[in-house]
Amino acid sequence: MHEFGLCEGIIDAVERRADGRRVAGVRVRVGTLHRVVEAALTQAFELVSAGTVADGAAIELVVVPVRAGCEACGHETESADPVAMCAGCGSTEVEMLTGDELLLESIRLAADLSASTERLD
Repeated sequence: MHEFGLCEGIIDAVERRADGRRVAGVRVRVGTLHRVVEAALTQAFELVSAGTVADGAAIELVVVPVRAGCEACGHETESADPVAMCAGCGSTEVEMLTGDELLLESIRLAADLSASTERLD
C-alpha cells in the first residue's frame, strides 16, 4: 500500500508549513497515475498523522486525470490511463500534460478555541 509512503511525505510538508500550529484539514492534489485509493489514503493519513500537528485532521483528495497533447496535430485528450497514441491522428508523439501530480494544495489550521472559551470577569 503506497499510500503510507505518500502520507509520510504529506505529513512532513504539513509539519513544515504549520510551524507547530494544529491542523484541522489538508487538501492534496494527486494525479490519476499514482493510482491512489481514497479509502486507503484516508486510513494511512489517520495512522501516519497520529501524534503530529495533524492528528485528527481530515484529508481531502483532489484527483487529476491524465491529460496528453499530441505534438504532431495538437489534439488533447483526457484519460484515466497513460496515453501512448494520439486519438486524433494516431501519432505516438504525445506529451503528458497532467496526471502525475502530487501536491499539498492547502492546509486548514485549527481555530484557537481557548480565546473564545476564556471568561473575562
